[in-house]
Amino acid sequence: MDFYYLPGSAPCRAVQMTAAAVGVELNLKLTNLMAGEHMKPEFLKVNPQHCIPTLVDNGFALWESRAISTYLAEKYGKTDALYPKDPQKRAVVNQRLFFDMGTLYQRFADYYYPQVFAKQPANPENEKKMQDAVDFLNIFLEGQKYVAGGDHYTIADLSILATVSTYDVAGFDLAKYPHVKSWYDNIRKEAPGVDINEAGLAEFKKYFDK
Repeated sequence: MDFYYLPGSAPCRAVQMTAAAVGVELNLKLTNLMAGEHMKPEFLKVNPQHCIPTLVDNGFALWESRAISTYLAEKYGKTDALYPKDPQKRAVVNQRLFFDMGTLYQRFADYYYPQVFAKQPANPENEKKMQDAVDFLNIFLEGQKYVAGGDHYTIADLSILATVSTYDVAGFDLAKYPHVKSWYDNIRKEAPGVDINEAGLAEFKKYFDK
């Protein structure tokens, strides 16, 4: 299946780790946003919203990383460990995924991206909101090995790993959040595709090194 991506992108890395977890091989299609490759007519036919990551599985096109990860887990997962069928367990996984999308990753982007890509000064209010988001995650993880609880990592762990590791390379001090730090140290040893994530992080870090 074709996968349109950038290696430094946290959402793209989340999907790649999910693919590794379910044993699916992705046909990687590097998509240079700076060169406008996502606006080419052939890509717009696949995804009119012209965003990455985008997956095309035998003619079926899907975008938004958490939707893609859910699809891969449901279609190709050999068990339901990554995305439980139990309604309550699944609801918690969904909540964590939505928290990642709308709060944890979004607040990272709101604080860092204007500085990195538009050379704007740091916004203290956005920094506080970002810190609050990590504090929420710290509360979720109190007494828990995984972000959605249970005795096995889920796609929520993989998605949030991609986000938290991006915080890490940006220089955010995770040590102030002990439950997050403990989870982060453990999941990096356990999650499939961690090497893919680490390679992508090296690409993303270049923006902060500048």
